[in-house]
Amino acid sequence: MIILAGVAGSGKSKQGRFLADEAGYPWLSTGELLRVLITGKRRQEMLKGKLLSDEEVINVFNTVVNLIDTSKEFVLDGFPRTIKQTDWLLEQIHLGRFDLTAIFHLVASEEVVRSRLESRGRVDDTDEAINQRFIEFSEVTVPILDYFKKENIKIIDIDASLSPQEVHEIIMDNLKKLKPTDN
Repeated sequence: MIILAGVAGSGKSKQGRFLADEAGYPWLSTGELLRVLITGKRRQEMLKGKLLSDEEVINVFNTVVNLIDTSKEFVLDGFPRTIKQTDWLLEQIHLGRFDLTAIFHLVASEEVVRSRLESRGRVDDTDEAINQRFIEFSEVTVPILDYFKKENIKIIDIDASLSPQEVHEIIMDNLKKLKPTDN
């Protein structure tokens, strides 16, 4: 399992697509899954930038991940986003359900991210929602990277302000070092 972490607009989805297309890995984009599978009032709240509960996200993720062969490499984009989700994922790793290959943290400035989000034209990329994503990423998600580090899991930081192709090449170079026989 390869985890792509970063604030919305850092390039997780683009890198997930690259890994899916080039390496043939299943790519699970939590944001895309939630936009497709969450409906009604919760969808409206989500579109305004409000995060779903850990139970809701874990349930959706758990349902979807059962559809793929987790004994082979796959890519997670945007999961886990909280300590509770991280605990659940670490428990699954310790139980042998998943094998963690790498966590890539795509690091980009607020200016770069805001420009990307404003240009992609999604309905949930309002100024208010973008501001909320930065706050929640800083307060809720960044601590999980520290949490992984405390669990002795290496985080590979990548400058996401580079071109998407440059970021992809850095990811692929790191994967070759981590799993030289697979690439």
